[in-house]
Amino acid sequence: MGVDRISTARGVAGLLADAAGRWPERTAIIETGTGGKLTWRELDEAAHAQARQLVSAGVGPGDPVVLRLPTSADFAVALFAVLRAGGIAVPLSPQAPAPELERLLAHSGAKLVVQRDDAELPEGVAGLPPRGSVAGEPVDLGRTGEDIAVISYTSGTTGPPRGVLLSHRALLANLTQLSEVDGVLEQNDRVLVSIPLFHVYGLGPGLLMSTAVGATLVLSERFEPQRTLDDIAEYGVTVITGVPAMYGGFAALGQDELRRGLATVRRMTSGAAPLHPKVLASIREATGLDVYEGYGLTECAPVVTSTLVTGYPKPGSVGRPLPGIELRLVEPDGSAGELPLDPEDPDDVFESGGSTGLVSVRGANLFSGYWPDGAHGPDAEGWFRTGDVGYLDSDGDLHLVDRANDLIIVNGFNVFPHEVEEVISQLPGVAEAAVVGVVDDRSGEAVKAVVVPVEGAALSEQQVVDQCAAQLAGYKVPHTVEFAESLPHSATGKLRRLKLR
Repeated sequence: MGVDRISTARGVAGLLADAAGRWPERTAIIETGTGGKLTWRELDEAAHAQARQLVSAGVGPGDPVVLRLPTSADFAVALFAVLRAGGIAVPLSPQAPAPELERLLAHSGAKLVVQRDDAELPEGVAGLPPRGSVAGEPVDLGRTGEDIAVISYTSGTTGPPRGVLLSHRALLANLTQLSEVDGVLEQNDRVLVSIPLFHVYGLGPGLLMSTAVGATLVLSERFEPQRTLDDIAEYGVTVITGVPAMYGGFAALGQDELRRGLATVRRMTSGAAPLHPKVLASIREATGLDVYEGYGLTECAPVVTSTLVTGYPKPGSVGRPLPGIELRLVEPDGSAGELPLDPEDPDDVFESGGSTGLVSVRGANLFSGYWPDGAHGPDAEGWFRTGDVGYLDSDGDLHLVDRANDLIIVNGFNVFPHEVEEVISQLPGVAEAAVVGVVDDRSGEAVKAVVVPVEGAALSEQQVVDQCAAQLAGYKVPHTVEFAESLPHSATGKLRRLKLR
């Protein structure tokens, strides 16, 4: 597959128009739950119909529109419809509890939500069903280049979720960069996507990349190891875009099931969190296939490195940068060189085979700053310091050893500890709370809360979990809760999260 296969002239919406023009009767989407199918022509027509509905509802160029939809054909239709109507797509989890949804609606300024259910929305925000239809001529307002296509929410390093501004240029650039990796995706592939499409990993390397090359998307709303393995066999899946939890779930089913279920698969990729070497080895033993790992960020639209670049997996490594992406390790002030470590602070001590530093990235795939004003984007020279700490081994492959901030990554979703801590602290009887990430074989990391009760208070783990579940998305809810008499602090009052981990 060559770079010329991906057209950038008409923006992200042009990907679907091109696919419908080149392969109108080829299958675009299969939904595993219903077996429903759409050709590229049918998907294109459905997107035009909904775009007309959005314009009729008052959507204009640059207006944010929330997509609150599961991994489904409905999501794909709505995404391309919003872009054709000139709007900005704001994908959010359909499972987000009301308090979180209200916060993100208020922050994004969106006045319209495309959703399946009749969930109550804040005053002044309207809901539209997916697959809406209004008769008329096709709508395509032609936004492209530096125009913003998507606001993707991710937890920042200094507070609650921030809206990452992803332009048409950035999203299309990452597809072009991916396309230059040999055989990453081909037209005849059937691509399993059971990770959320509202997450940039499912959106970019999953939905948009498949649309760019005309591959068939096999969409699954939820991952269940046995059922998903059966779906892979039934629909002849050839490529899996996954996360460690998926491969861990597959491996637990046993060698015979792996051989049967993955018989048609030619390539598997994993991202969002480290893949346990035992899982990789188990899958290789059963199928003879490797799982290729990568590293990315929402701010990079999203893929930065992959072991696909070298063509061989290396446990513990996330590979090398995609063609067209520059990577260097820098000090916190942006200057080149080894990251200075404080030997008196155990939070700052990393062990690696090379010099450690903050991972800094430059490329056409970088975001345009954070909503609403584009602040804190790439610097004047085009570099973005990620906050992840890593080192390059003797082969030039990147290894991530820790994060300079305290973000927790659960199946690729960022969790900012302070947000969870604030929710726990609202619970009567809590004197202090700290949240950290701990290693989890299924999700890469899991949220752990350590709670100091007020003297004499009777608190249970379930109370803490219920408090969080009522106000936060499921992946932010603590996986484990421990109670302690005190929390470890430095002489200056800094919480020692490393000890809690």
